[in-house]
This record gives sequence, C-alpha cells and structure tokens, in this order.
Amino acid sequence: MKRLSTSNTPKGLREEGSHSDLLIRGGTLVCIDAEDQVLRTSIRVRGDRIIAIGRSAERGRARVIDASGCLVMPGFVQAHVHLCQALFRGMADDLPLLDWLRERIWPLEAAHDASSMRASAELGIAEMLLGGTTSILDMGSVHHQEQIFRTMKRSGIRGFSGKAMMDRGRGVPRGLKESTRQSVETSRSLCRDWHGAAAGRIGYAYAPRFILSCSESLMRQTANAAREDGVLIHTHAAEHRAERQAVKEQLGLDDIAALEKFGIYGPQAVLAHGVQLRAAEIRRMSRLGTRIAHCPSANLKLASGIAPLAEMLEAGLVVGIGSDGAPCNNRMDPWTEMRQAALLSKAKRGDAASLPARQALRLATMGGATALGLQDSVGSIEVGKKADIVIVSAQGLHQQPALDPHSTLVYASTAQDVQHVLVDGAWLVRHRELTTLDGERIAARARSQGKKAMKRAGL
Repeated sequence: MKRLSTSNTPKGLREEGSHSDLLIRGGTLVCIDAEDQVLRTSIRVRGDRIIAIGRSAERGRARVIDASGCLVMPGFVQAHVHLCQALFRGMADDLPLLDWLRERIWPLEAAHDASSMRASAELGIAEMLLGGTTSILDMGSVHHQEQIFRTMKRSGIRGFSGKAMMDRGRGVPRGLKESTRQSVETSRSLCRDWHGAAAGRIGYAYAPRFILSCSESLMRQTANAAREDGVLIHTHAAEHRAERQAVKEQLGLDDIAALEKFGIYGPQAVLAHGVQLRAAEIRRMSRLGTRIAHCPSANLKLASGIAPLAEMLEAGLVVGIGSDGAPCNNRMDPWTEMRQAALLSKAKRGDAASLPARQALRLATMGGATALGLQDSVGSIEVGKKADIVIVSAQGLHQQPALDPHSTLVYASTAQDVQHVLVDGAWLVRHRELTTLDGERIAARARSQGKKAMKRAGL
C-alpha cells in the first residue's frame, strides 16, 4: 500500500528569520512514541517532516510557533467516519441501526447531488480539523465520490476514502442500488484516479457497505481488487444484534466468518464497530491481522451496545477510534470518542484501571495510524515522521491544575482547546481559525444544502 504524504508550505507563520524551517517552541510534547515520552522542549519541522526534537531543534533560523502553556501532540487519526453524512446531523435521531438506515440514511444519501455532497464533505472536514483530526478513513456514498476527494485535497487533511458499494438489500432505494459490475468498475476507476493523489496525502479504500447491502460476488470481487491494488478495504461488521441475526439467517454464517470466506480479512481490512464480537472471533481476527475501528458514541446512540474493547486489546487486535457519522453521534469529535472509549471500557469491565489515559490517547493517535497502515509516517511525534501536529491549550479552568498531560488530554480537554493544527507542516488551523476552508461559508452552505437534501428525500 502506498504511504500518504505531501509537502505543502505552512501559511501565516510569524517570521523570525529567513529560513524555511518551522520551530514549535515552549510547549510540553506528549510524544506517543515507544517510551511514551513527555518532554518540555522544541520541535523543528522542515517541509513536511519533523527533523529535530530537543536542543538541536533550536539551531538555525526558523519561523516560530509559541506553544507556551500548551500540550503538543500528534494529530488524531480517526479510523471510521462518513463525510457524506455530515450534512444529515439531527435528521436521523433515536432509531435502531436497520431502521435508521432504511428510513433515514439511505433515502438521504440517495438525495445527494454534487453540491450537497461537497457541502457535507466540507462540513465534516472543517469540524474534524478544528478538533485536531489530521488523518481519516472515510466511507463515502454510492455517488458523487469525486466531491469528497476534491474537498479532501483542497482542505489539506490526510486520509483514505472510497465510494460505498451496494448492489442488493432490503430497503435500499433505487438511487443507491448498483449492478455488481458497475460498482466494481466505478470503484476501480476512482482508485486509479485518486489513490496517491495530493502528492500521496490521499489514498483509496474500497468500501463495500456491509453484508446486507452487498452480494457475495461483490464482496469477493472487491476483496480481490483491494489485494491487486494494494489498498485498504473498509466495511461494517458485528455492529448490532439485529444486523448479525439477519446475516446469519441469510447466509447461515456469522458476519465475521462470512467476510473471511469472501476474502475480507487481514491487515488491509478495517472493520467498523465490532460491538458484538465473541472471544473466539476476536482471537482469530488478531491472528489474521484484521483491524477494528471502535466508535463508542455511535454504538451508544444506535443502542448497538458496548464493544469488548479490553478483550480486543488483550488479544492483540489492532484498534483505532472513529466518530462514525454525524447522524449517529452527532459529533465528529475525537476528544469525545477518546474519553468515551476509556470510560466505557471501565464500565464494561467493572475495572477502573481498564484503558488508562495513556492507552486511550495512544488508541486515538497511533492506534488509528496502525489500523490505516500509516504507523511509520504519523501517529507519534518522532524525528523523521510527518509533521502532523496538534497544539492544545492547557490553560482552561476545566483543565487545571493540568499536572498529568495524559490525564489532562483524555479526561479534561475538549475540541475547543485546540489552538493550532498542522498536516505535513501546513498550518491548517491557526489560532482556532481554518486556513484552507471558510467556516462561515461552510455553515451557511450546510444549512441551505441540508434543507434541500431533506426535501429531495421526502422527509
């Protein structure tokens, strides 16, 4: 699989010399490296890479970001989101999964046109950047996937996306149902056009939606395509009891066994949710190297349950965290998901020591990076890695006395504390203002396009 990258030049930096390097000075670094180092020191960035940490970072001229009073951390890596659904926030509340899909989400997605899809992608990316998300794994809808990729490219965010693939299923509207051949051919064409785009910052991920909306032929062909193209494959699995039961009735197999039979397993496969996984399935997935995206808030809102996160981690399963989509959350906020992951693990296990703050922060950064195959490039602050960096104020009353950086970040901080966000050394959020996107225009467009989409969907 190709690694994602880019080399944009930071915008709006305060000049302190003519050198092109960037110096982040005065903050406390929460590195998320192998030693879990916390350092009061500086970082030097050149182009898209971290080139020095510590005293050597101070040598030579540079443009300076003053991080005094702040915690400096790697950007969040969200392992499962739906940019196509950001526009539908508040339009599908208080329904169980299958009714939520059939009565609300699928009709709304079928109502998308190019303008509403662009508005949705802009809204989701803007929210996530302001909250410190620097990399994503996104599942699009069946149509207008190009609008998502174009918005990702323009915004500067790093990530993978892919059109949703759907060729069957009860309740799937005509506007979303494709032929198997059409679904595969369109996906492969998009993969050729977009995998490695923006100098490698954007990647493709095949996205068969889930077993109930995909034929066995589609699943098998997609698994083969992902292997041939060397890219991720991203689907939903073991999310809700009713979903699992429907799969069992249809195939005579549990969904995890069916996915393995179809060829969807191993390090290229990222399965969203896994709420209903049994111990034997977790152990087998770990042996095969299959990844899981844990989405705690969405699992609660759809009454899917609480995922066995502690058991997953004990088995050695690679787990990332994601906010899922706005209609089932209703936030795309990594801070909420990280905190929920820690608290729910404690409650499910009946063990206050389950998923301590250090481990929760690692899941939300390096865990997601590993799930997406980006662990050599992002997920920690280390020399040689990409400069995907988030600077978080630790001055709020709600954070004081802020003596333990990990605890402060996981349990006390919020998206509103994020001050600066860099991806590949490009300054995408500066003093809580977006630099590549216009927040006011995005909000106005979302209100307008959201009403139009809802009307087209007949809701």
